[in-house]
Amino acid sequence: MTVTAASGLVFADPGEAAGLAAFLGRLLRWEKNAAVRLQAQDGVAAVFAKPARFEVLAVRTGRLLEPVELDVTVSAGELLERVDEEQESVAVPSPVTGPSWAGVLPPRTGWREFGAVPVDAVRTVAAAAVGEFRERAEKLGAGRRGREELDALAEEIWSRPLGRTGMPLRAVHAAHALGFLRGEEPVSLLEAAGGNWLRLRSAYGSVLVRAGGSTRGPTAGLTVTPV
Repeated sequence: MTVTAASGLVFADPGEAAGLAAFLGRLLRWEKNAAVRLQAQDGVAAVFAKPARFEVLAVRTGRLLEPVELDVTVSAGELLERVDEEQESVAVPSPVTGPSWAGVLPPRTGWREFGAVPVDAVRTVAAAAVGEFRERAEKLGAGRRGREELDALAEEIWSRPLGRTGMPLRAVHAAHALGFLRGEEPVSLLEAAGGNWLRLRSAYGSVLVRAGGSTRGPTAGLTVTPV
């Protein structure tokens, strides 16, 4: 069900609109027709996305100047066009028919932090994995570098865990590509009650994966609290 009670959102903190624009811009590099689910409750807005080529969900949140109620799926491109960085605001475009993932969000409550990793270490792991993929893809040769071979190689690399944490490297890869691995604050690792979802959270956004590596699962809503 689509709930709308606001035509626009105004962020409480400087730089939130610019951060949202950067997030949307990165999504659109991979999929020009990308859609996002936009929610607002309890004075916080959240934008959920499933970046193309990544079997993960991503979310960026921000505090609002005034609380509003909103739950709608919209075009990422149209939302980006409506971001006003000077006014720290964004106008809400018309709803679109949402993709299947938009109804498959992680649980609202029950998250438990089970680890924290220095962001420098996570960036290093991400860069090493990307480098390995490129090197091994080149060694396949032009005749063997088809979609099936590349997909198999990607699955091998991105399914590996981050150290002993159990967090798949696909989450690290996505966080790196989305610009979430910036700054100096450690990256938090969280697990949902029941162990069905894992979450990599930084000061700039979160990446969520099913514990089995897929974003398919029961429909629920994720609490929109600041990342």
